Amino acid sequence: MTGKVWLVGAGPGDAGLLTLKGKEVLSEADVVVYDALVGSGVLNLIPESAELIFAGKRAGNHYLRQEETNRVLLEEAQKGRKVVRLKGGDPFLFGRGGEELELLAEHNITFEVVPGITSAIAVPAYNGIPVTHRDYCASVHIITGHRRADSSLDIDFEALVRTKGTLVFLMGISTLPEICAGLLEAGMAADTPAAVLEKGTTARQRRIGATVSTLAAECEKRKVQTPAIIVVGAVCALAETFSWYEKRPLAGVRVLLTRPKELSSRMAALLRADGAEVLELPAIRTEPLPDDEALKESMQTLQKGGYDWLVFTSPSGVRIFFRKLTELSDIRALGSVRVAAIGQGSEKALRAFGVKADFVPSVFDGETLGRELRQVCKPGEKLLVPRARIGNQALIDELRKGGGLTVTDLPTYDTVYASSPVIDEKAALTAGEIDYAVFTSASTVKGFAEAVGEMDYSTVKAVCIGRQTALAAAALGMQVRVAEKATLASLADCLRTAVAEDRANKEEKE
Repeated sequence: MTGKVWLVGAGPGDAGLLTLKGKEVLSEADVVVYDALVGSGVLNLIPESAELIFAGKRAGNHYLRQEETNRVLLEEAQKGRKVVRLKGGDPFLFGRGGEELELLAEHNITFEVVPGITSAIAVPAYNGIPVTHRDYCASVHIITGHRRADSSLDIDFEALVRTKGTLVFLMGISTLPEICAGLLEAGMAADTPAAVLEKGTTARQRRIGATVSTLAAECEKRKVQTPAIIVVGAVCALAETFSWYEKRPLAGVRVLLTRPKELSSRMAALLRADGAEVLELPAIRTEPLPDDEALKESMQTLQKGGYDWLVFTSPSGVRIFFRKLTELSDIRALGSVRVAAIGQGSEKALRAFGVKADFVPSVFDGETLGRELRQVCKPGEKLLVPRARIGNQALIDELRKGGGLTVTDLPTYDTVYASSPVIDEKAALTAGEIDYAVFTSASTVKGFAEAVGEMDYSTVKAVCIGRQTALAAAALGMQVRVAEKATLASLADCLRTAVAEDRANKEEKE
């Protein structure tokens, strides 16, 4: 059986700019061959089951030659696998996508192309520069600034100047002086607005504005780094008027979000809406226990009316319990049992199964849940607590303090620590590439530490959802801030406050 290859454009960096079709194709991949310019947020969408092959190219340092990449795509498809060639930007815009398809076509391999949003359009837009505007220009031209094998530029500068349009040069930072000189020699006015846009659509994006005659010197002074694009034309003068990206409260902030993989999207969406670049690196995942005899017995007891309360401490616990319940019986097995949930996340998970929580504590942590629920329960009542094998003991201890309650602490899943196969968290933190780490449970703090290993955690700015989470982060020496309430919305508010305070302190020092 022969497989298939998809050439997928990953866009310029922001994970939100990956197309819906690109995301869908990526989710079904058996093999992903990816480039250095694919954004971290997009890389985190790659399924755990997929094999990863790095084919990065940057500044002449090629990990796979183009011919080797072509061969890999062919060989993996011939094994009958679904192969995604994930490329920064668009596969066909100076992306050598056509070369990669030639070998596949020669061997009758089925393929598809999923276009991506090119940096030539998206990066100027994120910097407030419309590449066309009826009052300024009638055309836009995208040119490669890459030198030929003989080290010369294959650019007709006179033709470009005659267009009077916006010029966008990709891969041209190393040849910026020659590009500007060529345009001036071809008759372009020296005061024509121009800009270099560095790391566009990411938290580290930067715009260096100048004129075509001063741009090269200005970029050298400000030590521009790749990836970056060059834009030349009157529309560059609109950048200040049309700027928007940096006006959001979390613009320029790179956040590491640690959370169980299946629960990350909502929190990430809240932070991205405020302008943050979010790296979703789930530090843990939940796995149902393979031996579920105790769970089956508890459900049989539940059906016979043997429990007065069901107590849930996490959305994962809710999902695992109810999935097993519906395998063995149905929702009617609950009978008259009352249900307690530790917080809003567990409440929401219960509602997905048609169940409303009868009790939620005033503070969303295990100790408060145990103390307040014990006060509500009647003497002699029986409670079933399906939760992680290694959970917060404070909940069980509080429930067993007097009141004559019978508490069944039922392990239903394990919390497994995980790390990203494509992003080195420790290196990113050490290099200052991450501004804040957002933790949604004490277990994610532990999972994060397990993945990162030994390092100076005092440099990590941790934003935590609750007291237990904050204590776990503080124990590692992190700089800790705690949300007022144990909710995702409050956690996002806490991050916004932290960013505003840190920016104000930095301005005072400067």
